Amino acid sequence: MKILIVKLSAIGDVVHSLPVLYALRQKFPLAHIAWLVEEAASSLLEGHPLLDRLIVSKRKSWLKALGHAGNKKRAIIEIKSFIHELRDTKYDIVLDLHALLKSGLLIFLARGTRKVGYDRGDEGSSIFLNEKIPPYDIEKHAILRYMNLATYLGAQPDGYYFPIPISDADRRSVRQILENERIEGPFMAINPIAKWDSKLWDKKRFALLADHCIREFKLTVVFTGGREDDADIQSIMEQMQERAVNLCGRTNLRELAHLYSLSRVMVTTDTGPMHIAAAMGTPVVALFGPTAPWRTGPFGDGHVVIRKELPCSPCFKKKCTDPRCMGTIEVEEVLQAVMAKI
Repeated sequence: MKILIVKLSAIGDVVHSLPVLYALRQKFPLAHIAWLVEEAASSLLEGHPLLDRLIVSKRKSWLKALGHAGNKKRAIIEIKSFIHELRDTKYDIVLDLHALLKSGLLIFLARGTRKVGYDRGDEGSSIFLNEKIPPYDIEKHAILRYMNLATYLGAQPDGYYFPIPISDADRRSVRQILENERIEGPFMAINPIAKWDSKLWDKKRFALLADHCIREFKLTVVFTGGREDDADIQSIMEQMQERAVNLCGRTNLRELAHLYSLSRVMVTTDTGPMHIAAAMGTPVVALFGPTAPWRTGPFGDGHVVIRKELPCSPCFKKKCTDPRCMGTIEVEEVLQAVMAKI
């Protein structure tokens, strides 16, 4: 049995798909299981003990390189090599967890006997499938939608497991970071950045929240994010009166997962790291506005979602001229949620 899982991005969506990998491995212990993923989320899966193969698409890098004459030739060579890698194995099952045009095209290129996914996928992606199952309720959590496909293939999991492979090297790296930053006692993580402007909370409120947590709860505050988030984190820290630690871009995703596992609590906007923390069993306080937590909120028990019941929410808009859904979340209610979880 050879199985190819197709879930390209984003970080949170790949985390949501991990229970499918676990369920399929339990059902087919001797199967050759491969995963097709994009570069940004690939470190979550590198060296994964439940995977036999990882195929990485560098789509965004290739598109950027194709726009520059000096890098075009290299990009074309890499694309050809990627397509060869994608097609060098005939899979018994190609499982579409992504259901977008970009995944559909790759599923079309892949060699598979059964190309399985939901009927009426977004952007017409289901035309590339030869085995379509009825659409799953979009209002159910994404993890339940993905696991429904695993169940269709015969997997009968006894729970939802998120196997993120933390190595000894990952643990040592995090330990060294904590030592270098002189973090010896309990700490909390704050991930204040999101890809959508409409998901953001006011920076001054994050600064006030962090100061209160340091003073009242005696916690060190650790800010996390990507390298591109550094300026925004620095802006928050400049508005603080207490000392906090900026770890933007200083960990890979597995190291970040281990860091969150050591954190007493995590406060976050609706973004990929929120799902990593929830997968590691860390209590999450999530601030939601334009999106639906019942679809993509932190999964499992022990988390708190703070959301205003406004007529316009969820709107799923990336930009908003009047973001009241986030703007009316007060520092005090977030503090109360943090206090209940530490």
